[in-house]
Amino acid sequence: MNILVTGANGFVGNALCARLKAEGRKPRCAVRTQGQNENSIAVGDIGPNTEWTKALHGIDTVIHTAARAHIMKDEVLDPLAEYRKVNVDGTLNLARQAAQTGVKRFIFISSIKVNGEQTPLGEPFTADDIPAPEDPYGISKYEAEQGLQQLAQETGMEVVIIRPPLVYGPGVKGNFASMVRLVEKGIPLPLGAIHNKRSLVALDNLVDLIVTCIDHPAAANQVFLAGDGEDVSTTELLRGVAKAMGKPARLIPVPASILTLGATLLGKKTVAQRLLGSLQVDISNAREVLGWEPLINLETGLKKAIIER
Repeated sequence: MNILVTGANGFVGNALCARLKAEGRKPRCAVRTQGQNENSIAVGDIGPNTEWTKALHGIDTVIHTAARAHIMKDEVLDPLAEYRKVNVDGTLNLARQAAQTGVKRFIFISSIKVNGEQTPLGEPFTADDIPAPEDPYGISKYEAEQGLQQLAQETGMEVVIIRPPLVYGPGVKGNFASMVRLVEKGIPLPLGAIHNKRSLVALDNLVDLIVTCIDHPAAANQVFLAGDGEDVSTTELLRGVAKAMGKPARLIPVPASILTLGATLLGKKTVAQRLLGSLQVDISNAREVLGWEPLINLETGLKKAIIER
């Protein structure tokens, strides 16, 4: 089976290509500009007019990890339009060309943001929930999903959608990396009494789920939520990071209500939502349909993320 991986230089794509190569699959790794890797192929910027003919030649399965990523401080005038160029128009352009060239399965790495931004404590998102994206990134991913599902009906190409929550692992950036740096510096944090629950997914677990979906016949035209299968509070996560570093967790027990009020007054309500709110995912669909289980637990994933960063 011949596999094309887009976004091969990205956080998920790079790890996925490494896993596939280790298994002897020799994936074709699509990148923006040509590198030294003999298996890579340059496709330029991904958008509505990207030409994929050469990259798709002889390919059976496409794994589309490339995207305009979630940007915390987006300074463009119309963020949704920018996300749509890559995440919707670029994705559907690739998928249409893939269907035309005889690709059998298209695996799309979406986002849990398609489901929404937070869940009531103890009421996780499921694969069957009605999507409720709120921000431009989540909206663009949902629109891409809709377009792919329509294309699957029209062409018969199988589509698999995977929605991960926060992905962590060696080389992770963004909010997770910022949290790690704060713990490493030993800065006291007022997050010692947070009783929320959040789902995360270790990079190894997400990659394993993707690889499972390449060959599994039951994966066709399914939506799967990814996760480690265990949820943690922000307080527990910070303690886990500190433990992985061999450092003390300097956490001050400030009530969440006070933190929420302070963050709101400072115009940081969305930051407070991520730190204090819950976002849980139910991975039972992947377990039941695919017989899949996470490869590693949270503690192992955190150790790997810290040690190999």
